[in-house]
Amino acid sequence: MSEADWFALNRAAWNARTRVHLASKFYDLGSFRAGASSLKPIELEQVGDVRGKSLLHLQCHFGQDTLSWARLGARVTGLDLSDEAVTAARALAQELSVDARFVEANVYDAPEALGGETFDIVFTSYGVLGWLPDMTRWARAAAACLKPGGVLHLVEFHPLVWTFDDAFEQIAYAYDGHGEPIVTEETGTYADRSAPVTLKEVGFNHGIGTVVSALLDAGLTLERLRELDWSPYDIFPDMVEGPPGQFRMKKFGRRLPLVYALAARRRV
Repeated sequence: MSEADWFALNRAAWNARTRVHLASKFYDLGSFRAGASSLKPIELEQVGDVRGKSLLHLQCHFGQDTLSWARLGARVTGLDLSDEAVTAARALAQELSVDARFVEANVYDAPEALGGETFDIVFTSYGVLGWLPDMTRWARAAAACLKPGGVLHLVEFHPLVWTFDDAFEQIAYAYDGHGEPIVTEETGTYADRSAPVTLKEVGFNHGIGTVVSALLDAGLTLERLRELDWSPYDIFPDMVEGPPGQFRMKKFGRRLPLVYALAARRRV
């Protein structure tokens, strides 16, 4: 398959996911509509005060986190590959009377899709990089969307997680696939395992070294890098919570990193 085929396949999969996710307990739109934030302590602590700042959310899905940043005072733009997710995000923003803009585009094309506009903050989180074959292009696109002095904030599942098979019983994939596609098919989604959807998609594994090197090569300065042995989401097999909001797999405890978070600044 060509890269265009990969992205078309993934767009179709995320369109199907969006229909399920809008009605799922995982995303809990009822609580969100009532004022709850979808943001987690990891990103809230790292990004800090966003009042009065412009924020671009790359790969924003249907906009819950984007709108949560807006509720905290940011001027927000969300960008996503899925046309159905962008349509849902626009509808949700209108329904909640939250000022937000949503753009449908491949993340590689963000600078052009946004007309060269730049932002104080570029934010992206949780399950985003694995859909992209080339970290160099991603980093250049993200850097081009930053104002001088602006900061990219990435919070992502640790690449070691994606080396395992679905049952986390053995190593099935390379830690860094160097752009090698991983074609998979699954039923249901992480938000609803029993959902009657079958998704065929293409993913890619990127080691932390590859991600950081791409950001440095794009002219950004790394200011922070954290690796965490817990996830704010209960999405992996046989997870237990403790302390509140921190989930680990019973079989690994604190021995397996689940999330990493970094901040990289564009030079003034």
